[in-house]
Parts: sequence; C-alpha cells; structure tokens
Amino acid sequence: MNLRLPEKALQTALRVAVYVFLVFAGVVLFGTALYWAFGNPIAAMLGAFAAGAVANQVVMKIYEDRSLVEIGLGWSAASLRHLLLGMVGGMVAALIVVLGPILEGVAELVKVPGRQVDWGAILVLLVLLLFGAMGEEMMFRGYGFQVLIGAVGPFATILPVSVLFAFLHAGNPNVTPLGLANTALWGVLLGYAFYRSGDLWLPIGLHVGWNWTLPLLGTNLSGFTMNLTGYAMHSQAGPLWSGGDYGPEGSLSTSLVVVLLFLWLAVKAPVRRQRPFLLRERWEEE
Repeated sequence: MNLRLPEKALQTALRVAVYVFLVFAGVVLFGTALYWAFGNPIAAMLGAFAAGAVANQVVMKIYEDRSLVEIGLGWSAASLRHLLLGMVGGMVAALIVVLGPILEGVAELVKVPGRQVDWGAILVLLVLLLFGAMGEEMMFRGYGFQVLIGAVGPFATILPVSVLFAFLHAGNPNVTPLGLANTALWGVLLGYAFYRSGDLWLPIGLHVGWNWTLPLLGTNLSGFTMNLTGYAMHSQAGPLWSGGDYGPEGSLSTSLVVVLLFLWLAVKAPVRRQRPFLLRERWEEE
C-alpha cells in the first residue's frame, strides 16, 4: 500500500478503535449473560475468553481476511516450546514468591477449618483460569496490540497497553497501588514475551503458570480467595512484602520476580521467534 502517512495513521487508529469497541462490547454482553448464568468469577474468565476470541476473529476477517489463529495462535513445535517455557517460568516465579517467605520463617501454610481438598473444584478452576488467561492475552496482546506495534513500534505500544491492563484490574477486591503497579509490570513482561516470541503462546504460558500456582499454594490471586486446597497462607511480614489481602501480586516480592522473569526472557530463554501475520512487514525491515 502506498498510503500517505496521515492516511495510514488514520487507518490504524480506525482499526484499533473498532477493535477496542468490539472487545468492550463483548466483555459487557458476554460477561452479563454469563454472570446471570454462573455468577463471578466464572463470568469474568469465560467472558474475557469469549470477548477476546470474537473481537479478534471479527476484525481479522474484516480487515485482513484471515482467521483467528493468525494473531499468534498458530500451532507448531515452537508454539509448544513457548507454551511450556512460559508455564515453567510462571510457576517457578510463583513458587519463589510464596515459598521464599515460608523458608525464611515469616509465613506458613495453615489449615482452614472446615475446608477439604476439592479435586473437582480444582480441575474446574484450572480450566477456567486457562480460558481467562487466553482471553486476556487475546484482548491485550491480540489484534489491536499487534497493529499498534506495526505502526509505532514495541516501546510506544507495550507501556500504554500495560497501564490499561493494570487499570482494568483496579476494581478487584482489596486492590492496592503496588498491586496495580505490579499488574502493569506484568503487562510489560507479557507484551515483551509476545514481541520476543512472535506468538501468544509464550505470554499465555507465563499467565497460566502464575495464575495456576498461586491459588494452589493457598494464596489470594489478584484479590480473590479460592480456598481450594484446604490451606491458606498466613504471613507475619508486612503488606509491603506479603501483599496483604490482595495476595502476593501486591508485594515487592512480585515486583522483583517479574524483573527477573524479564531478564530471563531477554537473555537466557531458548525462544524461537515466529513471524505473526500482522507484523510481517515490520519484521522484514528489521
């Protein structure tokens, strides 16, 4: 296309605006319908997946005449590698944040009276968390994100989208300023993970690994209490290091571990870069 710069910028802005509208409409419509059927948090997780999948499919068909998988969901040996790398990275990070204070003697796992292990509930939750993570990654690292990277580059895209990612968690129970800051840091990490790998499987793996591990270790996840294993984390450390009622994501420990994950992705992780359809022109120029 030989579009003048203002015309190309206008096209980009229009496509992103349409995408954002569809995501917002999908969250409201699917979230409301699922809320009446199942309540929270099922509505939030399945609603995010449905909104992300539908919005991306619609704009990919309208503007690119392509399918949903072209946003970085294509499957290959590299995709499997990235998914597993991400899951391991997210799980190890969560283990460090939770088990570190236990080993230091400032936290302990305590039996919750009247609560037993519910394996059926655990399985359902793991599936829901998977759908929720995939939905958020499609919404925040899908079409709109990739179109913006192609237009203005990764640095001008990742930070603003990460701030928006954090802002939309501001209504979570017991949220704190540090919790929101850490959510923004996670947004930067997940955005970089996409740019580093060229697919959504690496950020999905990181997201899922972290979200699976925290509730299984008895901690709150983004302010929500799951009570699945019959045990809960009790910390003697102050809220700055424990995260308080918001959970570990509201702690400085999470801030540090996200920085370590970023360095691992940038320097050591054996990532094989894919070539997503929406970024083909930019990456051919690099």
